[in-house]
Amino acid sequence: MNNNKPLIIGIAGGSGSGKTFFLNSFLHHFKHDEVTLLSQDDYYIPAGEMTQEENKLYNFDLPSTIDDEQFLIDIKKLIKGEVVYKKEYNFNNPLAVVKILEINPAPIIIVEGLFILHFIEIAKLLNLRIFIEADEEVALLRRIKRDGMERGYPEDDVVYKWENHVVPAYKEFLLPYRNSCEKIVINNMDIPDEIIRITAEITDELKAKFCS
Repeated sequence: MNNNKPLIIGIAGGSGSGKTFFLNSFLHHFKHDEVTLLSQDDYYIPAGEMTQEENKLYNFDLPSTIDDEQFLIDIKKLIKGEVVYKKEYNFNNPLAVVKILEINPAPIIIVEGLFILHFIEIAKLLNLRIFIEADEEVALLRRIKRDGMERGYPEDDVVYKWENHVVPAYKEFLLPYRNSCEKIVINNMDIPDEIIRITAEITDELKAKFCS
């Protein structure tokens, strides 16, 4: 990389946009020691420190649920070439075995999450912003499928959170930054080959522009 300073790539997308698959495809184009990933999900404040709504549900779709100060500190550590140790987020499951993540510095640092563009000090560090989006109906169906299969949430619960938490947060804290992003990826079709092709194109551009 030029000047030995890492390239910071921000990847943002709403729930159900297919961000995880995009990320995995994107990472696949790099060698293990070329890239490192820091995820906003690992910076949730414990649910016990949040305020419940009247229906006893927590709203995790607010910037205030993220420890953005520690998130910023850890990004800066990676930029300086330091190793970051972080507890993995366990979705507030008291039975989960919490792993300690060892996040090593690398020439390319990927920062991903819903609010990374909203957190001004974090957004300032990003050299390239990638915005992943999908139509609302497509994204909701993906969310229902994921939360039902992976987390055992009933569909009524998922739809309630979608209408009252997810969509309002997306419109207020993410969508306003869409047009400031250098890359916008529309991901409605669930076609792996297409996402792999797009991530390959972006990777080739990056390597041509930033890598010697």
